[in-house]
Amino acid sequence: MSILVVSALLALVTSQAASVQWNWPVPQRKYDGRPPSDPYCKASFQAFCPSGYPNGTIPRMDDDDTLEVFVLKAPVFESKFGDLLGKIDLIHDAIGFKSLKTGLNYTTEWYELFELFNCTFPHILENQTTPIWCNQGAACFYAGINDIHWTQNGTLKKVAEITGKQFNMLADYIISDNNTGIYYETWRVRNSTDSSSFIQWFDPYDCTNYAIHAFQFLGELGVKYTSDYTSNYSMLTLYCDMPTYLANETQIYGPGGDKELAQTLDTFYSYFQAHQPVLHFVESLLHIYQYVVLEKEFFLYYNEAYWRLPMKAPYIKATYEYVPFYTPPSRREE
Repeated sequence: MSILVVSALLALVTSQAASVQWNWPVPQRKYDGRPPSDPYCKASFQAFCPSGYPNGTIPRMDDDDTLEVFVLKAPVFESKFGDLLGKIDLIHDAIGFKSLKTGLNYTTEWYELFELFNCTFPHILENQTTPIWCNQGAACFYAGINDIHWTQNGTLKKVAEITGKQFNMLADYIISDNNTGIYYETWRVRNSTDSSSFIQWFDPYDCTNYAIHAFQFLGELGVKYTSDYTSNYSMLTLYCDMPTYLANETQIYGPGGDKELAQTLDTFYSYFQAHQPVLHFVESLLHIYQYVVLEKEFFLYYNEAYWRLPMKAPYIKATYEYVPFYTPPSRREE
């Protein structure tokens, strides 16, 4: 299908959806439980949470215990690429705890069940009528803190102390969040690079935001943080004008669905497939450049629905930004 035909179809969809009013950023959908993943979904390098407590559980602490809280940071895929991705500020976040009563250490982190690329783009298979999304993420809580991993190219820094009661409240929050917020969202989507004046269309949910939300929760419990550490986080941002809602997955790929739109989406995502031969990969990069930069088009999957993003410069940007451990409610509303 030609770009002109695709553009005409999308213009029609846009005009039909123009009257719909959205609250920005679009709230991430919460679920009643975690569905099973598609059997096709598999992690290539490492199984999810191999040493974690079973079924997403977290041990309880005595209310009168005191626990040290640590910021843990390391470059993404450090075990495979060392500090390579750290040089472009792609940093993985986690949180560490040490019980002063027992001397035991713990780590919690939130990441993809089937690795980052699988969470960001679907698999397009010839024998499937719908894209296969392997985009679940979850919290992992396990005993110990791997000092070498976090300090070799990253950060291991004590930033607070909490009581055992506060830890147990955090554990309840993590378990609830883990059972209801089940999908990994790679992209933060904004209309501007101006950090003081922008519209945020979509929030991400990844390891960074898991840590940000956990520290914010503890702050709301009255926890005080050290003032000698600047809490910076990696952000992957897409830039676009106002997104257009297209349809949910069933409306596009289900019985009586929009076959033209389905073909457009399949074609777009076919250029983002992993493990492509070198020549095919180069061709895919050229197609991606045509879509995103020349045609200024990107398709986002969010809350099991598809959105069209009218892209604008600089299109995509990786940044390392300051986010305070705790922001009072009055300031969050500004």
